[in-house]
Amino acid sequence: MPAEHQSRAAWLTVVGIGEDGLAGLGDEAKQRIAQAEIIFAGRRHLALVASFAKGEARPWPVPFDVEMGDVLALAGRRVCVLASGDPFFHGVGATLARKVKPQEMHVIPAPSAVSLAAARLGWALQDIETVSLHGRPLDLIRPLLQPCARILALTSDSDAPAAIARLLTELDFGASRLTILEALGGPNESWRSVRADAFDLENINPLNVLAIEIESGPDARVLPLTSGLADHLFDHDGQITKREIRAITLSALAPKRGELLWDIGAGSGSIGIEWMLAHPLMRTIAIEADPIRAARIGRNAAACGVPGLVVVEGSAPRALAKLDTPDAIFIGGGGSDAGVLKVAIKALRPGGRLVANAVTLEMEALLLAQHVKLGGDLTRISISRASPVGAMQAWRPAMPVTQWSWVKP
Repeated sequence: MPAEHQSRAAWLTVVGIGEDGLAGLGDEAKQRIAQAEIIFAGRRHLALVASFAKGEARPWPVPFDVEMGDVLALAGRRVCVLASGDPFFHGVGATLARKVKPQEMHVIPAPSAVSLAAARLGWALQDIETVSLHGRPLDLIRPLLQPCARILALTSDSDAPAAIARLLTELDFGASRLTILEALGGPNESWRSVRADAFDLENINPLNVLAIEIESGPDARVLPLTSGLADHLFDHDGQITKREIRAITLSALAPKRGELLWDIGAGSGSIGIEWMLAHPLMRTIAIEADPIRAARIGRNAAACGVPGLVVVEGSAPRALAKLDTPDAIFIGGGGSDAGVLKVAIKALRPGGRLVANAVTLEMEALLLAQHVKLGGDLTRISISRASPVGAMQAWRPAMPVTQWSWVKP
């Protein structure tokens, strides 16, 4: 469909607007705003165009309606939505695009706050990390804390920079340089810099972007960019898939972008946590019967920067009912319940992967039987570690693991 036909057919216009208001808008954006019958926006944005807009101004409801019911109810009329900067960078444009067909929506973006911040700092966007912490847990920044990394973080309010500085200091990144860029693009734009461990800035504008130049200390909690994180990075009571076995298990699970894992009998949650660390769109549901372990999984997930991991407290297979269909399933090594395997196999989507580890003879017998029945790969994993024997060293074998991996036809 030609671009001009798309524009004529669109009943909804989404205009990105900066802190400079009308002065930063082009002629087309101004014309669309002037012609709109109804204008949806936050109160701050509505105030920026109040002298120019002729249509009815409707502030966004509180709490924000992610279903966009009020907007969709006006389909066919001339509706305009004002958004901060680029509507498709963690903005309302992306929310609307899930509800409105592309040919019904005309979008006029402005530079995002991240683009403006990179321009002020002279940072190449392709070489840095970006994260939105607007209304989201600050723990999401943890996986990005790598030596010499540069990070641009969208924040929620004036308190976030100090909270992030405290987190960095706690994790031995206190020497990191923080630059707060406030009210970017507007008449009150300013920016200030300070070390994380010396943070003392006050009267911070709620509209701010935080730029972080990471400097790591000797004890910095850096999460390696590979599977098989060190066991000490997880709080556990011994119920944990050990580092080497975990790396092999995640390789067999073969995470792919945006997939959902069921981690059955999750223990410390290490498998599900590393699954989510593979990509920001990964999802995990950790099923754990022990309430103390279930609570620990949540803490481990936050500490590793994946606070979105979902913990279901309960025993499988009963706790598996009504969960979203998984793309992959992991079953830990201590169980011997044939019913769990049966329910898991049935729940898995076609093409999904199931990986089960056995350390007991009973569980191993179940896996051997499934291998005979369904095929797949059967692997015996033995790990030995050197440890002192008197004044010398000797190998001490860990419990061997039998692993069955299978792809559902």
